[in-house]
Amino acid sequence: MNKYQYRKTLLEEAVSSIGRWRWQIFAITWIAYAAFYFTRKAFSIAKLGIADDPTFELEKSVMAQLDATYLAAYAVGQFAWGILSDRFGPRVVVLGGLIISAAAAFIMGTFATVPIFAACMVVQGLAQSTGWSGLCKNVGSFFAVKERGRILGLWSSCYAFGGLVASPFAGYWAYTVFDSWKAAFISSSIFVAVIALLFFIFQRNKPKDVGLPPVDPEAEKEQELLQEEGASFLQSLSKTLRNRTVVTLGLAYFLLKPARYAILFWGPVMVYEKMPEIGKVAAAIVPTAFEVAGLFGPIVVGFISDKLFNARRFPACTVSLIVLSGLLILFVPAMQTGSVAVVVALLFMVGLTLYGPDSMICGSAAIDFGKGSAATASGFVNGCGSVGAVMGGLLPGFFDTETVFMVFTGTAIVATIILSMNWNVTPESVEKKRLSDLDKSQAVA
Repeated sequence: MNKYQYRKTLLEEAVSSIGRWRWQIFAITWIAYAAFYFTRKAFSIAKLGIADDPTFELEKSVMAQLDATYLAAYAVGQFAWGILSDRFGPRVVVLGGLIISAAAAFIMGTFATVPIFAACMVVQGLAQSTGWSGLCKNVGSFFAVKERGRILGLWSSCYAFGGLVASPFAGYWAYTVFDSWKAAFISSSIFVAVIALLFFIFQRNKPKDVGLPPVDPEAEKEQELLQEEGASFLQSLSKTLRNRTVVTLGLAYFLLKPARYAILFWGPVMVYEKMPEIGKVAAAIVPTAFEVAGLFGPIVVGFISDKLFNARRFPACTVSLIVLSGLLILFVPAMQTGSVAVVVALLFMVGLTLYGPDSMICGSAAIDFGKGSAATASGFVNGCGSVGAVMGGLLPGFFDTETVFMVFTGTAIVATIILSMNWNVTPESVEKKRLSDLDKSQAVA
């Protein structure tokens, strides 16, 4: 074999290796984040049985407070775990989150007391919040900016799929097999524990860990520099707060996320209250139309962003949110028709137009503009959204559905306006402006 053939063989092996690792990482991180939804959705399914359990009385308002407790812990965790994922890598952070989440769900299915539930919801929120920022960073490390919209759009179908499958899974074990709401927690915890083992076997943090070159050398170099500098938690957070585009994404996500979590956490209850004649199992299944659409929304918006808008994230999100705002107004009238087909159709359209911008704002957009601090930026944006999501978990327990969705319509409209004001913003334009401002300040000095 001559030198040319030898080099050609090495190149072919490198290309084959990076291709294999890219899709292995895509697959295991997709499965891992989908798995988080099994322990996340267990309580929403258990609510149906708890309401009829005389041995464990939980009022609707208490359930709402437990949801808010979870979401508050989840929001706090987002701000912390993103920074820690940048520093220690997703492997340590996410694996720990999967294991702790499984343990917390198992305890909730074993011991039925309000104090234990409250404590476990805090632990569950912190454990669940390890997933998004760390796994987005993990995927971003193996795929370049020009393809990230499509790839992360496809990858983001994981949380729609997770929520879609988790509800029937927990409902089946709880009300068909064991006829006990506790089985919703226990079955979900066992499943997540198995996924944690698979994650340990198949996941790696970045191409360098398997002897391959980085796909984004500039971001990789910036990341290594940050690790060498050993910036403190507050310094890392302060740097993110100075990134105006990331802060804008965080504000928009804060306004957008309440509607999604209201449907995720209270969808079965809302449907059952308006249409009790369809039964509990059907009430648990009908809202999955929202999550079925979530499989396609991120893919469609990601493709439009990369191909139609040349990797600009804001235009695709804005168009989708305009349609979403109109659909949210129709949510309550649709349920008042009493038609399952109408409710399913509307929930599907809401999911299609909500999940797309939802995934892009806290995924590819946060990573693009966060660059070397991708996990920190993604964690910050998702943390802001999680603060807003507290409303989604809390408000349905205290106000009627009509009032709740009027509020969510208003927040969606404001989010649309904020994003539309950044229509032409790209990472390159932000960097050019930063360098221009730097040159001006140096010239003045």
